[in-house]
Amino acid sequence: MDARGFVKTGRDLDPNELSKWMRARQPALLETNVRGVFAVGDVRSSSIKRVAAAVGEGSMSIQLVHQFLGGE
Repeated sequence: MDARGFVKTGRDLDPNELSKWMRARQPALLETNVRGVFAVGDVRSSSIKRVAAAVGEGSMSIQLVHQFLGGE
């Protein structure tokens, strides 16, 4: 989490705090530091806190989950 209590994802994650599995690949844009766990919308650090953005992130997360489950 960031200093304000929002969940860090993707490039906002500190590489020094990532687990060993994450060092083998870059985290997906909406992926947290927990492998396969994604965060979208207002809970996410650096989000713009707008409904339309949250809806877009939610739909984008579906593709990221499919990639994660498919091993891409």
